[in-house]
Amino acid sequence: MLEPLGYELRISNSIMAVFSGYLINYTIPRAGEISRATIISNYEKIPFEKGMGTIVAERVADVVVMILIISGVLLWKFDIIYDFLYSNLKFNSKLLILFIALILIVFIFFNAIKNSNNRLFKKLRSLFKGFMEGLLSIFIMKKKWAFLAHTLFIWLMYILMFYFTSFSIPQTSGLNFFIILIGFIAASFSVAATNGGIGAYPLAVYAAFSIFDIPEAPSLAFGWIMWVSHTLLIVIVGGISLLLLPIYNRLYPKNRS
Repeated sequence: MLEPLGYELRISNSIMAVFSGYLINYTIPRAGEISRATIISNYEKIPFEKGMGTIVAERVADVVVMILIISGVLLWKFDIIYDFLYSNLKFNSKLLILFIALILIVFIFFNAIKNSNNRLFKKLRSLFKGFMEGLLSIFIMKKKWAFLAHTLFIWLMYILMFYFTSFSIPQTSGLNFFIILIGFIAASFSVAATNGGIGAYPLAVYAAFSIFDIPEAPSLAFGWIMWVSHTLLIVIVGGISLLLLPIYNRLYPKNRS
């Protein structure tokens, strides 16, 4: 994604930055993306705002895939989901007003940045310009179809990991694939909303499975198995990456590559 912007990123630093970012996400939600852009900026001499823009573009692609998954599930079992939502959720007018107010505040803020000559706002404009260049790089990259294919492949592997792990517990073994997808969606939202899904991941899985009268104990157990397995991977590989980054770049600085 950085190639069309005129930058080259070494694969070693790219991999270590990704795993380091995943690990840092366990401290502050979404801090990993900022740290990843910072690592790339420090060791690869790529402007922070452009690196951050490409990272956000990746997240936009992830959101699009998640929307496609949710839409597919809705179309597949619309009657079941509609009955559940109608029975359990109520319209909240205060939440709607808050959402509209938030949109207005964001609009006013960006309008002020666009038209102001204030030094701070000029700096923000420059950052935003670089950010948008990175964000839009997804449309001008040379290997956009490879990027799209790999994005879909990553999500497919994530879903299959969720599905095959369900066979580790007798009570969840052989669950309908639709139920697995509902649990997957709930678990994914818990990761996005918290520090790597700490505490929330198993509860999200249980909440999703409880819709289909699956007992609490196996639902929580399945959620914990899923969360602990990928958390261990991130902690081990992320920790090694954080330790190796300064050593590797001291031995092989950017100007020697």
